[in-house]
Amino acid sequence: MREALFIKKNKDRWVKVQEMPPEDADEMATEFTRLVDDLAYSKTFYPTSKVTRYINGQASKIYLGIYGNRKEESNRLVTFWKTDLPLVIRKHQRIILFAFILFVLFIAIGYFSASREETLIRDLFGDDYINRRERDIENGNPFGLYQYGNPVLMFFGLMIHNISVSLRMFAEGLLFGIFTIKDLVLNGMMIGFFEQFYFSKGLGQVSVLTIMIHGTLELSALVLSGTAGIVLGKSYLFPGTISRLASLKQGAKEGVKIMIGIMPVFIMAAFFEGFVTRYYQMPMLFNILILAVSAGFIAWYFVIYPIRIQKKLSFKLSEEE
Repeated sequence: MREALFIKKNKDRWVKVQEMPPEDADEMATEFTRLVDDLAYSKTFYPTSKVTRYINGQASKIYLGIYGNRKEESNRLVTFWKTDLPLVIRKHQRIILFAFILFVLFIAIGYFSASREETLIRDLFGDDYINRRERDIENGNPFGLYQYGNPVLMFFGLMIHNISVSLRMFAEGLLFGIFTIKDLVLNGMMIGFFEQFYFSKGLGQVSVLTIMIHGTLELSALVLSGTAGIVLGKSYLFPGTISRLASLKQGAKEGVKIMIGIMPVFIMAAFFEGFVTRYYQMPMLFNILILAVSAGFIAWYFVIYPIRIQKKLSFKLSEEE
């Protein structure tokens, strides 16, 4: 059978399954069986075709529905963190990479712009803020800003602020992701300005080790917030084989999952900033250890683990065939 005929013959059923996934267990099992048959046929005759990847994706979703109904996986919260969220992250890892590269690029641009034009830092942060930081440096406590105020109030204030910023970035995805990207760019440049200030004072290493106590988690979550907003905007701009409305609903659902997933990361980042960063003059080994553990967690859960889950799922699908 020609590929075009194969697609024409089954397209309506595939789209129906995608837009209105079956909820009844028997119907779900029937659709899964039919999709597995389609996948086996497509792999045999069109192994490198996009339709093969598409069917595999649909079969994976149905399989997850069946898998999620098993008794041992009845806890939806556990399933979300173990399976649902990692698969959404895996699906959009290219967008995560794009958001990360964009963010890092504008950190670099901000740094070099500030090194060429010193007034940019004062224009952004204000004379009062910069003057206070310079007094802290003169007093031998360059990061005293993290020691001001009650740590509990600081924790809650930072948590609320960071979460509100992330929610705004996600909501901006409704405007085709343009303003989400703008926020990533501006935040990246602001960090570049901030770091250049301390590097220019000969405090570059100390600034990185201090800020990244909480910044490893906070900035990673910020990039993922941008990812969620871009996913939302992209779903409407590039709907693929389904209607724009259906694609937007799917993008919103997946974006919300990402946002839920990064809430604990923001909370932990605020905890570090409120309670731990104030002790930045601790032995360097502890700074490095906190940074390494935070970076290791981000790399494992948002990069390595989603790939492993996808491979595991693909292997189980192959066994079902």
